[in-house]
Amino acid sequence: MFKYHCLNPIAQVGLEGFTEDYVKTDNIEEADGILVRSANMHDMPLPANLLAVARAGAGVNNIPLDKCAGKGIVVFNTPGANANGVKEIVIAAMLLASRDIVGGINWVEENKDNPDIAKAAEKVKKNFAGTEIQDKKLGIIGLGAIGVKVANVAKHMGMEVYGYDPYVSVDAAWNLSRDVKHVINVDEIYENCDVITIHVPLLDSTREMINEDAISKMKDGVILLNFARDLLVDEEAVLAGIEKGRVRKYVSDFPNTTTAGKPGCIVIPHLGASTEESEDNCAVMAVKELKNFLENGNINNSVNYPNCDMGICDQAGRIAIFHLNVANMITKFTALFGDNGINISDMTNKSKGDIAYTMLDVEERPSEEIIDTLRSIPGVIRVRVVK
Repeated sequence: MFKYHCLNPIAQVGLEGFTEDYVKTDNIEEADGILVRSANMHDMPLPANLLAVARAGAGVNNIPLDKCAGKGIVVFNTPGANANGVKEIVIAAMLLASRDIVGGINWVEENKDNPDIAKAAEKVKKNFAGTEIQDKKLGIIGLGAIGVKVANVAKHMGMEVYGYDPYVSVDAAWNLSRDVKHVINVDEIYENCDVITIHVPLLDSTREMINEDAISKMKDGVILLNFARDLLVDEEAVLAGIEKGRVRKYVSDFPNTTTAGKPGCIVIPHLGASTEESEDNCAVMAVKELKNFLENGNINNSVNYPNCDMGICDQAGRIAIFHLNVANMITKFTALFGDNGINISDMTNKSKGDIAYTMLDVEERPSEEIIDTLRSIPGVIRVRVVK
């Protein structure tokens, strides 16, 4: 029996994926797995029994990844599950920024009691006139699940699309329209594009990547869209760019006092993935990842441990070992089982930076003494008997 705890409300369609072998607990100390959306876990004590955290969404800045890795706690996210919802709002943002729809709506609201509002509208509508996006150049920084979808839709809308991602995956490349111009230097996007949208994770290398230097290379009147993370953009530099006329509009999905209500800024209250469909998709995917790990030891879509999948175990036992990525670890593991006369029928080892993960299928369930010996090997973080 596995126990799970929800730090945030999780869509019921996802929780229905749990079988009778799972029970929900309100006591986090009992939990084998945690489901989370936006709750901040950085100052939260991590229970000793906790095996995994599944984030129903893509961003994981609310989870202490290194702390979890150091305790052998696997953190999952759900890449692509909310991609369509974000794609749609990015397209909407392009339209909002290209044509002053918001200004026009506000004018109507302000003049709602004017009996001659229709006639007045004909006189003022030129104040809200904008430009079309057809034939404009769109630059997409980051060709992951969301970036690819935005690129493909933009092509169908008649835009010329530039894409930049030095780490584009094979799957993304297959799904990307061949008409997208894949550039190898992000400056090509800055220098050529009328609209630029960012879809990269927040890393030390991407923090404030849209800064004064980047903006100085952009075309006058550029539209900037940020539906990834607020800290990817130096927003003070954007405001300066708006004041100089270099930036026409900045659309952000992350409200803060820097940009809220400022001229040239359209700030949305973090609605990117806030659709029923996205929340359902994320919940379903998170539950599947958690179940596959708890039941089989398989890791898919982890952000702090390597992906590792050996399917369903049909042997007497499966042992999962979380350890440092250093030399001779595998030799020590296999030697221990060999010395105790236990045959290893299948094995896999994967690494991610300084962390590694090994799974062993064995023909005889090892004793507690053998498991304790595994745990005592220098460099071993955690040992789990999956079966």
